[in-house]
Amino acid sequence: MRSVTSRRAFNKGLFLAGAAFAAPAVYPRPLRAAEFSYKYANNSPASWPMNTRAVEYAEKIKQETNGRLEIKVFPNNQLGGDTDMLSQLRSGGIEFFTLSGVILSTLVPVASISGVGFAFKDYGQVWGAMDGELGDLVRSQIAKVGLVAMDKMLDNGYRHITTSTAPVRTPADVKGLKIRVQISPLSMSVFKSFGAAPTGINWSEVYSSLQTKIVDGQENPLSIIESSKIYEVQKYCSLTGHVWDGFHFLANKRHWEALPQDVREIARTNLNAMAMAQRADMVVANAAARATLERNGLVFNTVDQDAFRAVLRQSGFYSEWQDRYGKQAWATLERNSGGLG
Repeated sequence: MRSVTSRRAFNKGLFLAGAAFAAPAVYPRPLRAAEFSYKYANNSPASWPMNTRAVEYAEKIKQETNGRLEIKVFPNNQLGGDTDMLSQLRSGGIEFFTLSGVILSTLVPVASISGVGFAFKDYGQVWGAMDGELGDLVRSQIAKVGLVAMDKMLDNGYRHITTSTAPVRTPADVKGLKIRVQISPLSMSVFKSFGAAPTGINWSEVYSSLQTKIVDGQENPLSIIESSKIYEVQKYCSLTGHVWDGFHFLANKRHWEALPQDVREIARTNLNAMAMAQRADMVVANAAARATLERNGLVFNTVDQDAFRAVLRQSGFYSEWQDRYGKQAWATLERNSGGLG
C-alpha cells in the first residue's frame, strides 16, 4: 500500500513540476524598440551633475515615450572638442549638445551676452535674465541658424582665475598673464582689457596646456576646477567671479522636428526639468568644491571686484560690447543687471 501511495505522489509531483516548467513566465511588457535613437554630447566629466541628470532624464524620456525616443549620453569630449561637436550638431551627426553661450557666440554673436564681465551680481539676476527676456532674445537668434534651444539653461557657475605662477589679487596681477580662455571674442576681449595674454583653447586640451606651460593660468567655476583635477597643475585660485557661465541645451532643428509632436513635448518638458535639477545640484557642487580643492593644495584668495570692473569701464570694454550687441540687446541686459557703462 505504501509503494502505491508513494508512486502516486511521485507521479503527481512530476505532473506539477512539468506543468510549472511548461507554464509561460509573466514579465512586465517590454518597451518597444526605439523609433528615434539620438546622441547627446558634451564636454563635462561623466560624474558631473550635467551628466548624472542627463542619464536620469534620458531614462524618463524613454519610459514616458514608451521607448520611442532613446537618448544616449556621450560625456567628457568623447565625440570631440566643443567646436567639433558644434559642427556635428549643425550637420546632424549628433542630435543634442550643450554649449556655453560664450562659445556659441562664434555662430550666434549675441549668445555671449550672458558672459559680459561682472554683469550679474547674483543668481537672482542671472535667472531673471536668462529665463526671461534676455534668454528669449538669445534663443530667437539661435533658432535662425538651424538649432533649437530648450527654454531653461543649465548652470556652470561663476568663473574664477587659477594660476601656477602667482596669485591674482589686483587687476595689475593679470597684466602679461598667459591664460587659457574659451574660444570666443568676448573672453579674449575681457582679458585683453586687463593687459593679459589670453589664448583660446578647447577644453579637452586645457590640462595638457597647463601641464606643458603653454599657458600659466585658466578660468573656470570651482566644480570644474575640482572635477577636472586642475589643482594638479595649478597653485593658486583667485575668487574673481568675473563672469557667470551657463550652457544652452541645443538640438539639431531637422532632427528635433522629425520627432512626433507628443514625443517632442515629452522631451522638451523633461529636458527643461533636467536643467532645473542640475541648477540645484550645481549650487551644492560649487560650494563643496572649495573644501576639496583646498585639501588638494590649491591656495585661495579674494579680490575687490569693483577694482576689476573699473578697469573694464575705463578701458572702453563696456562701450565696445554695447556697440557690438546693439542698443536693444544691451538695454535688455542692463534691465536685468543694472548699469554697466
